[in-house]
This record gives sequence, C-alpha cells and structure tokens, in this order.
Amino acid sequence: MTEEFSIHELSLRFPHDREMLIRFLAEHHLAYEEDIEAAFGVFDSEEKLVGCGCCAKKLLKCFAVDESLRGQNALGSLVSRLVENRFAAGFYDLFVITRPKNEALFTSCGFYTLAGTAEVLMLENRRDGLTRFYSGLADGKPVQKPGVFSQAPDSFLHEPSAGCKPAPDSEQAAKTPVGAIVMNCNPFTKGHLALITYAAARCRLLYIFVVEEDRSQFPFHVRLALVKEGTSHLPNVFVCPSGPYMISSATFPTYFLKEGEDAAKIQSELDITLFASRIAPLFKITQRFAGEEPFDPVTRSYNDAMERILPDYGISFTKIDRISSDGPGKASTPISASRVRRLLAEGGVTDEVLSLVPPCTAAYLKESYQES
Repeated sequence: MTEEFSIHELSLRFPHDREMLIRFLAEHHLAYEEDIEAAFGVFDSEEKLVGCGCCAKKLLKCFAVDESLRGQNALGSLVSRLVENRFAAGFYDLFVITRPKNEALFTSCGFYTLAGTAEVLMLENRRDGLTRFYSGLADGKPVQKPGVFSQAPDSFLHEPSAGCKPAPDSEQAAKTPVGAIVMNCNPFTKGHLALITYAAARCRLLYIFVVEEDRSQFPFHVRLALVKEGTSHLPNVFVCPSGPYMISSATFPTYFLKEGEDAAKIQSELDITLFASRIAPLFKITQRFAGEEPFDPVTRSYNDAMERILPDYGISFTKIDRISSDGPGKASTPISASRVRRLLAEGGVTDEVLSLVPPCTAAYLKESYQES
C-alpha cells in the first residue's frame, strides 16, 4: 500500500460492488467470471476503482490496473492481498494463467513459470511445486490400493482389434514404454476400462491420472476409488490423482480472451505442453493414449492437439475406437460417460445403464441411488 492508492476487499454479494467490478473489467476488455470467490479493488485518493484482482480456489485471475497506476507496484500489492486471502481459505498452492507478455510482472511478485504457449502462460507460487507434488508417484511405487467396491471381472473387456500387437512378454518388458491416460471418469464406464486394458497390454507401466477438479456430477474421491477398484486386476496400472497441474476446461480462465479466440484450443495446448514438458519427464512417459471422440468437439479438439504437440517432446500418441453397446432393435452406440449420466437422469439405474458400466460402478450406482 502507498499514499497514492489503497486496497479494499470488494463485497461481491452487494450489487454495487459486483457491478462496479464488472464495469471496470469491461473497460479493460476483460470478462467477469461467475466462479470468483473473492475480489480486491485498488482505489485512488478519490475512492475511484483503478485496479482489481480476483481469485477462485487456487487460481488468481481477473487482474486489471489503470495506466495511471503503472510503476507503483499496484499489482504486487493486489497479489499479496489475494495470497493472504487464499492462505486463510486453506489454499496454499496458487496459480496464475495469463498472457506471456505479463510473465515479468508475475515473476516479480514471487511466481514461477511452469509452461507456456504462444497465447498463454501458467505460473505458480512455489518454485518446486510440481516436482514436489508428483515425487511420491513418479518413482514407480504402486499407488493403487484395494478399492472399496466389489472387484470387476475382466470377462467383458474389449478385445484389441485385428492386427494389434500382443502384450509384450517378459523378455520385451524392458523395451516397452511407460504410458499415460488422463481421464475424468464421470462415471467410470466399460469404455474407460477398455481403453485402459488396451494401453496396459502395450506398456511396462501405465499411469492413469484421474482429473482431480471437483466439478463433475460424481465427486473426485468416488471417481478415483472406482477406477482403482475397476483396474485392480491389472498389475502394471497405477491410478493417481491428476493434481492441479493438469488443467481442466472447467477451471481454465477465459476472462482475457478476445472475441473469436478458441478457448478450448488454447486450454488444451497449454495443458498438453505442461504435461509433455514437465510431467512426462518425471514419470519417463513416452506414450499417451486416448479414445476416439465422436460426439464432444472440445474433447476432439484436445485429441487433435495431442497429435500435434506430443511428438515434439518425444511422446507418441495412440487413439483407439470406442467400444459400443448393442440392444434389441437398436443401432450400435458408442459407450460414453455422458450417455450414462443422461440415462441416469432420465430413468435412474436401469438395465441399460448397468450394461454400460463395470461391476464396481454398477455396485456404487445401485447403492447411492437406493439411498437417495
């Protein structure tokens, strides 16, 4: 704080403060984001709003400062107040996603660059945060523990298509790659299990990173437990939390994007660059797998980005066809988590729903929907 300005927390529950913040961001060609949990304003001697910064969980965002404040360290003061706020709320690992031109501004505020693309940059407040988070997983220690649901048999697993190479024998094991799949599993379906089984047969180790961000219908702890239980018969599969370093489209800030910019493309390129440049080397990952995406354009765009970016880092990308389910008089339809969620919303736990999920997920659905 200096004599030229003061910083106060904005009360977003009050229309006056909220509308003032929205207007100020708009004046700077930025958008207000509804998930903002706290916001601070910089005010001049006449109590006019001349700067702002906001936060949502671990992410600091929606920064804007008037030209009149440049050179007065208003950003540094804003960041300090936001960090204090987040620490008080129990968030200690903090992140900023911004334009590359702002890198020096945030590194001068104690943040460290993780990865960047031509459009965006990601920074964190700990120099060794990423390495520290993954250090317990990247040494090959089994992180998979017995699940809390009944074990799934492998009788329904998808068989690799004709012409695919068989699983490596013991003499070839040392030559086979370490692979990875990043999954949301909302919920865990037979389609997910088919992809994991296919990849596990072609890898010495296969890491499954379950997206940790809790913005799905099924909570993270449930999704993680179901994947662990459903893959417990695969000895080379290790199920891990994704941590905050695998960027969800649900949490990627778009307030600074211009009209016409493709948010999904920008987010996916940053996420894949961070994975390939910082995460994959820790685990010695050289192959990544994904399922074909016939429906969701965002996921399809993400797959396209993996095909473009991963080879630049020495990581191959394998995409397999989704398995489908057949019903009497029905056309074959790919199995997807979105289909399961739609059927659950329409009719609850039906025979059709149960035919799309492994026994561990079926047991969970029966129990949870019975309780509700």
